[in-house]
Amino acid sequence: MDRLWSPWRAAYVETANDRAELDDDTSIFAHLVAQDDDRENLILWRGAEVFVIMNLHPYNNGHLLILPYRVVAEYDALTDAERIALSQTANRCIGWLRTALDPDGFNVGMNLGRAAGAGIPEHLHMHVVPRWSGDTNFMPTTGQTKVIPESLGDTYAKLRAVIESDSET
Repeated sequence: MDRLWSPWRAAYVETANDRAELDDDTSIFAHLVAQDDDRENLILWRGAEVFVIMNLHPYNNGHLLILPYRVVAEYDALTDAERIALSQTANRCIGWLRTALDPDGFNVGMNLGRAAGAGIPEHLHMHVVPRWSGDTNFMPTTGQTKVIPESLGDTYAKLRAVIESDSET
């Protein structure tokens, strides 16, 4: 098996446990959703149980996160309504992304716990990442560089336009 090494990631991994929280009862996501400026905070949509926010450090354009409002770390701690809302909202996000960005595929999933790669493990979130056939390259691994071809603001505007035209919103 071939391996690609990205030792520059070690600094991020080694400091993961040192990152300070806002306080004992909140997470950065809870802090952002409590504010009024959705555009500034990249919040695309608010439902009854969950909300959708753009990833500030995306893998690709349109990398979305779906979160329950309630700060919960474990999947089995979600209520039935939260689990259903996560699933239904993932479906909506895929539709919005298809319309706005026309990707060739998607990665959808969760990293539960710091050891599984969760950067903010105390507030469970689902990733919806659009993918394009031509977007796989070695820049992040070999060049320590992500190639994101569009600004977050431009992607936000495209997605908001699609969401606002969605008859179910």
